[in-house]
Amino acid sequence: VQLQASGGGKVQAGESLTLSCAASGRLFRDSTMGWYRQAPGKTRELVAAITKSGATNYIDSVKGRFTISTDGARNTVYLQMNSLKPEDTAVYYCAASRQLGVLTPARGARYDYWGQGTLVTVSS
Repeated sequence: VQLQASGGGKVQAGESLTLSCAASGRLFRDSTMGWYRQAPGKTRELVAAITKSGATNYIDSVKGRFTISTDGARNTVYLQMNSLKPEDTAVYYCAASRQLGVLTPARGARYDYWGQGTLVTVSS
């Protein structure tokens, strides 16, 4: 298994959760890392991404609330989620793109490596 996600759960609106994704060493070193989510009945969307140099990208709906970060010593990417809203309810997936320095599919990133999903449920 190259990507292993964890940290989902059930929270109340306004609370926080941190998702973690442990990657194999080689994949982590050679990839841009991202977090996707898919809510029931909706298409999967790239929530946040981070390059090896630390550049980040977020969708508008999570800016100021979510933070993506990495720990190179642990080959792990995190998604800190604060002020959670019911509309954040989804299955969250970590993913890796070998297109270094490119954050989004619109700019050429190809997230070809996926972890299993972890469910985040936010109740009002």
